[in-house]
Amino acid sequence: MSRKRAPHHEEHADETWLVPYADLLTLLLALFIVLFAMGKTDEKKMGQMGRSFNIAFGGGGTTMFPFDHLAPQLVPGENPAATSNKDKPNVFEVTPSSPPAGTAAVQAALRETVQLIQLKEAVDRYIKLHGLVGQLDAQSTEDGVRLRIKDSALFESGQAVLRAESQTLAADIAKLLSGLPQQIVVAGHTDNVPINTYLYPSNWELSGARAINFMRFLLSQEPSLKPENFSAIGYGEFRPIGVNTTAEGRSKNRRVEVWIIRMQKPAS
Repeated sequence: MSRKRAPHHEEHADETWLVPYADLLTLLLALFIVLFAMGKTDEKKMGQMGRSFNIAFGGGGTTMFPFDHLAPQLVPGENPAATSNKDKPNVFEVTPSSPPAGTAAVQAALRETVQLIQLKEAVDRYIKLHGLVGQLDAQSTEDGVRLRIKDSALFESGQAVLRAESQTLAADIAKLLSGLPQQIVVAGHTDNVPINTYLYPSNWELSGARAINFMRFLLSQEPSLKPENFSAIGYGEFRPIGVNTTAEGRSKNRRVEVWIIRMQKPAS
């Protein structure tokens, strides 16, 4: 008696490759949709692109500005307008005015962002070249670029006269600032150790004198620097960046800061 053969089952091809293939098609579709949307550029998208560019290269997010009453509210072709501190809290959130809507304004804001990035990179190269790490620092923010100089790199303790050996550094900083159209604020800071001399009855006078003397020296070195774009302010010990209970913290607090303030921000 012959055995019946079991029916032959045809083997099916492995179809697991369909899953990644479908994912790939989905990603390609999403890519084409994005490219199509970018081709239909409007002012709102340009503003979003500009804002993203600014955040990516400028430190990101909203920052707190240390001297908001001096921050210029500028659009191209206008003079700086004085801002009011009336009814404002002790620390202000920066709200620079937006440029007029339009692609040209967004492009101008992007050009300024690139310019400020190049300035920071130039300062960083200078720091490395001259071994000034810890003495000079550059930081990009959404508001512009901040240069921070340790007081010992510029002044003797308790003095506001620029040291002779520090004048080369100050002259080089003036060259780096040459040609910039932005408003520039020089701010002096001290630690909380009291001072009471004939010239400087308090840290207010010392920090203010240091800011003014440094600013005047910068202007004397580069004829292209416009005095109307400069201002100086002394904060005394009231804007610390370190604790005043340690020598290291007090050393951090004794500084001069140079703020190059962004003129525009990308349109919303």
